[in-house]
Amino acid sequence: MRTIDIQNLKANDIIRKCVHCGFCLATCPTYQLLGDELDSPRGRIYLIKSALENHHFSKQSIIRLDRCLTCRSCETTCPSGVEYGQLVNIGREFVEQKRPFWQKVSRYFIRQFLTTPILFNPIGFIFRHSKIKGKPIKPIVKIGKVLLLGGCVQSVLAPNINHSIKNILAKLGYETVETPQKQCCGAIDQHLSASHDALAKIKRNIDTWLKIESEVIISSASGCGLMVKDYVSMFEVLDPYYQKAQLIVNKTKDIAEFLSDKDLSQLNLEKVNISYHEPCTLQHGQQLGGLVDSILNLLGYQQTPIVDSHLCCGSAGTYSIFQPKLSQQLKINKLQNLQSDNPEVIVTANIGCLIHLQKGTKIPIKHWVELLDN
Repeated sequence: MRTIDIQNLKANDIIRKCVHCGFCLATCPTYQLLGDELDSPRGRIYLIKSALENHHFSKQSIIRLDRCLTCRSCETTCPSGVEYGQLVNIGREFVEQKRPFWQKVSRYFIRQFLTTPILFNPIGFIFRHSKIKGKPIKPIVKIGKVLLLGGCVQSVLAPNINHSIKNILAKLGYETVETPQKQCCGAIDQHLSASHDALAKIKRNIDTWLKIESEVIISSASGCGLMVKDYVSMFEVLDPYYQKAQLIVNKTKDIAEFLSDKDLSQLNLEKVNISYHEPCTLQHGQQLGGLVDSILNLLGYQQTPIVDSHLCCGSAGTYSIFQPKLSQQLKINKLQNLQSDNPEVIVTANIGCLIHLQKGTKIPIKHWVELLDN
């Protein structure tokens, strides 16, 4: 069976789950801003259904799909379990044929730039938000070994995040092996409808990571972690990589998942008043909403609940590049809520959110794990 037929069948199964209840409208960031149902999950499902059934679709369909942040807040809300994230990826790839040529070219170069460290490093050096603190700590008593995803963007813009994680893991007795920068998880390609390039990266990662002896694969960027946890959905059951992908998914944890059952009392905390922004990729994608909050509360950080914490900050991978107006408004709204209690530091769990929010405030923004490596 051809790939396009398999995709159509998968899309049809997902579409059939939608009962048109409209619950998703209340949690969709773009619908909240624009008030147009075609800029909501229900409206976009209609557009995708129409396109796949060979009915009329136009450049306007591309615009509506491009405006979707793929935050997957609608999935958290949906009572029918509609896998909207998978569906919108199928829809975008299908209508990509009508995208203007100049847009295809610009999207290609953005993809190459962000996923090629040798190109991105000079810019990253200029905008890097903080320096690495001191030398890494070596584990005193080794009780395990983990593989830490380096990431292509985070390793350039904020290398201190994984540096702090390696120090924390060393204090807990874990040896850390970190992947090189060039091993992008494939998310940027996938979200820009370059599934062929994404699949090539995914297969390369799977083959490489399975050769590394480790108990757990840890991601400190929730966007990358979500992509890796979605690897299985990229393959059909009979594909040889399906079982391999399942092994990777079973081993992958967000850093919060890994630390949630560990004794963190021996760590030196940064004593500051904080406000926590929970990324969509953590709460809606990985369905780990509230986990970081619970860890921070146990460590003694008192937080005021954030208004509209379920709504996206507007970063959403490359969204802030291609949809600057909507992204800017979402950022303004998010920062207004995050700063309402006058925090000394704002923390988050994803590099995209961190960099995006940092552009709109003078308050320092860090990854939450950096609080644990003072």
